[in-house]
Amino acid sequence: MLNIVILAAGMGKRMQSDLPKVLHTLAGKPMLDHVLDGARALSPGRIIVVVGHGADRVQAAYAGQEGLHFVLQQPQQGTGHAVQQAVPLLGQGDADDATLVLYGDVPLVQPETLRSLLQARGRGLAVLTEHLADPTGYGRIVRDAQGKVVRIVEHKDASPAERRIGEVNTGIVAAPTGLLKDWLSRISNDNAQGEYYLTDIIGLAVADGAPVSTAHPGAAWETLGVNSRLQQAELERIWQRELARRQLEAGVTLADPARFDQRGSLKCGRDVYIDVGCVFEGEVELADGVRVGPHCMLRDVRVGAGARIEAYSHLQQAEVGAQAQVGPYARLRPGARLEEQAHIGNFVEIKNSRIGKGSKANHLAYVGDADVGQRVNIGAGTITCNYDGVNKHRTVIEDDAFIGSDTQLVAPVTVRRGATLGAGTTLTREAPAGQLTLSRSPQTTIAGWKRPVKKS
Repeated sequence: MLNIVILAAGMGKRMQSDLPKVLHTLAGKPMLDHVLDGARALSPGRIIVVVGHGADRVQAAYAGQEGLHFVLQQPQQGTGHAVQQAVPLLGQGDADDATLVLYGDVPLVQPETLRSLLQARGRGLAVLTEHLADPTGYGRIVRDAQGKVVRIVEHKDASPAERRIGEVNTGIVAAPTGLLKDWLSRISNDNAQGEYYLTDIIGLAVADGAPVSTAHPGAAWETLGVNSRLQQAELERIWQRELARRQLEAGVTLADPARFDQRGSLKCGRDVYIDVGCVFEGEVELADGVRVGPHCMLRDVRVGAGARIEAYSHLQQAEVGAQAQVGPYARLRPGARLEEQAHIGNFVEIKNSRIGKGSKANHLAYVGDADVGQRVNIGAGTITCNYDGVNKHRTVIEDDAFIGSDTQLVAPVTVRRGATLGAGTTLTREAPAGQLTLSRSPQTTIAGWKRPVKKS
């Protein structure tokens, strides 16, 4: 069985925040989420999260998630001490059991890298290492003349010769569970920091004759940690460039990969084009031939083949049919569903409404809690008055209706098939099929009226 221990107890003092460090976001979700995604990809038997500062908030954020166990590290006395807190949950340590140690503030280690680490372990211990041009601050991997790992020395404790070593420890290790428990019981805090280092298990493994191997990440950014707002911002840009690269490799056209933000899942069909400054959150699907104009926001949205989302449009929990057009400057709120070839134009807001095939609201309208049929024209300034101050009510507009400009549809109300509403109508009763309905005050001209003038 594979145990995974995630260290998430640190304060994150340099973040200058009341929020626990591991709950700070990267690409739209907490760093700890990224670590958990990588951990779950390995199908472990148990995931143990070691919490400390802000423990209540971290546990509350993941309440109800199956397979997660939390243990408290209080006070925080180093990485070795943190893993010691998880020992009671690691089981008996059968011969085939292994434990993998990850870090809640090192969010981007990929599952492929973790699998290679576990494979390199064999039946011994494996350390994920990296080669850096500037290894300042990192623990160094010390090898003997035959190239075998003999120990890890922390930067503060390293000699001048050891500080020149470029291979560094990432802190991520995999070990036989039984041996790990034994080694953890034997480490000490006799060092410059007065802490219990997890890295000290390497020297104990060597002394016990246990094989020690290394593996390396597929990309240097995988092992970058976050200790400050600056590092968080830098890693965000690195990860967004990687996500952009993956979309480009999959055939998506990005007008500028440096101005692209994916904060969730983005699935694209063939020949999708995405302009600059767009943000995709949650789960977004863009079918073949979709074009997204500049500076759009899409959150939990499905867009059908050949549809166009024009500039500065905001779509949330909505569905856009094939060949439909949205925007520019349009807003689709939760529950909006456009069928194929529908047109929603500039400064039009749709909420919890279905817009039928070929129907259009080209400018300056609000349609909420409505069922709009096919080939309906909704004129500028039209609104559905769907809220009475307490309850929401629905409006029904049947096929081929024509809604004149500046119309108010006071729900609940129905416009029957082929009906026409004259401009300026306030509709409070059903509009009959195929007929013109309007409500207007008589037009009056006052003879001899003079416009007032300003007094001197």
